[in-house]
Amino acid sequence: MLKWLCAKGYVTAGINYTLVSDKYPDASVYSQSMEIRESIPYVIAEAEKLGYPIAEMSVSGGSAGCCLALLYAYRDAKTSPVPVKMVFGAVGPSSFYPEDWKCYGFDLGTDKSNAAARKLFGAMAGKEIKAAFGTPAYKEEIKDISALLWINENSVPTLVAYGKYDKVQPYESSQRLLKALKDNHVPHDYYLLEHSGHGLQNDHKVYREYMRKILEYLDTYMPLNGTRQAEKHWQN
Repeated sequence: MLKWLCAKGYVTAGINYTLVSDKYPDASVYSQSMEIRESIPYVIAEAEKLGYPIAEMSVSGGSAGCCLALLYAYRDAKTSPVPVKMVFGAVGPSSFYPEDWKCYGFDLGTDKSNAAARKLFGAMAGKEIKAAFGTPAYKEEIKDISALLWINENSVPTLVAYGKYDKVQPYESSQRLLKALKDNHVPHDYYLLEHSGHGLQNDHKVYREYMRKILEYLDTYMPLNGTRQAEKHWQN
C-alpha cells in the first residue's frame, strides 16, 4: 500500500507499534494508539528533514492498523500537527458490543461468555472492564479504544471495506460504524464484500472498486496540485 501510494505521488510512512509479548505483556490497543499519536510529530519532522514538507495528511490501515487509524482520525485528529483530511482502511474493529462479537460466542449472554468478552476487551483496552455491558458506564470504560464512540458531525471523510464472513473482527460492528457515519452526516463510503472474510479475498471486483475509490478520495480531499489530474488526462 505504501509503495502504491508513493507511486501515485504521495509521501507515505508506516508506523510500527508494540505487540503483546513476554517483554511487553501490558501492550494493548490503547497503548498502541498512544504510540501512533505520539509518533505523528516525528513523522512530520522526519519528512521535513528529507525535503518533503507536510501540510496535511490522511491516516489508513488494515485490520488492527485500521482500528488504530480510525481512533486517530476520530479521537486524536485535534492534536495532529497538520490537519487530518480523511481516513481509509479495511476490516478494523471500531466498537465492542458483546452481542456483535458472535464469531467469538460473546453474544450468548451467559456468565461464561460475558467473562470471556470482558477478558478480551479488557486486554485490548489495557484495563479491567467492570461496568455492565450496555450501560453508559461501560461506554466510558471502552471509549478509549472504540472509534465509533468518537464520531460526530465534524469527523473526517471516511472510506472503509469489510467482509461479511469475517471471523477475526465482527461484520456486525461495522454496521454500527456505518450507522454512526450516516447519523452524523459524515462523508463516507462503505464497501461490503459479501463473500469474503478478514482477508477480503473472494470479491475481487468490489475490492478493485474500493482501491479505485481510495484514489478518488485522495483526489477530492488531498489533491496533488494537478499531478493526479494530469495522470488521468494522459490515461484518457
